[in-house]
Amino acid sequence: MAHTYTDLLVHVLFSTDKRQPFLDQELRPRLFPYMGGILKRLGSVPLMVNGVEDHVHLLLVLPPTLCLADVIEKLKANSSKWIHESFPRMRRFAWQSGYTAFSVSPSNRERVLDYISRQEEHHRKRSYQEEVLVFLKKSGIAVDPRWGLD
Repeated sequence: MAHTYTDLLVHVLFSTDKRQPFLDQELRPRLFPYMGGILKRLGSVPLMVNGVEDHVHLLLVLPPTLCLADVIEKLKANSSKWIHESFPRMRRFAWQSGYTAFSVSPSNRERVLDYISRQEEHHRKRSYQEEVLVFLKKSGIAVDPRWGLD
């Protein structure tokens, strides 16, 4: 794509299925770099992957040739397969079916990176559901009560 210039920063959040605390201290240090590798192989640029027991946050650069939904679908499928193969005790592991994503302006890049890096600290005070509600409200996105977030 000659003469195509983009800076598509995206903050993505998604949970484990039913927000089960599958992502323990043993798994996270191996999973997050693995997820970064998946993103790189897809052509994305992972700036940070972090999270806590029941969800992950990613800040990534989405190239203009990729669709975010396809990237997240492949990221979840490949990481889930890797978890099942690498951690036999995690046979019941699954990601939630959806995700939440927000565009990030270049001027907020460092703030979002800092926020993602401090997930354990944030979640001593606020649950995943509360966190997502704050993001949705700040972005002016109406919350559907069927999502179980309110």
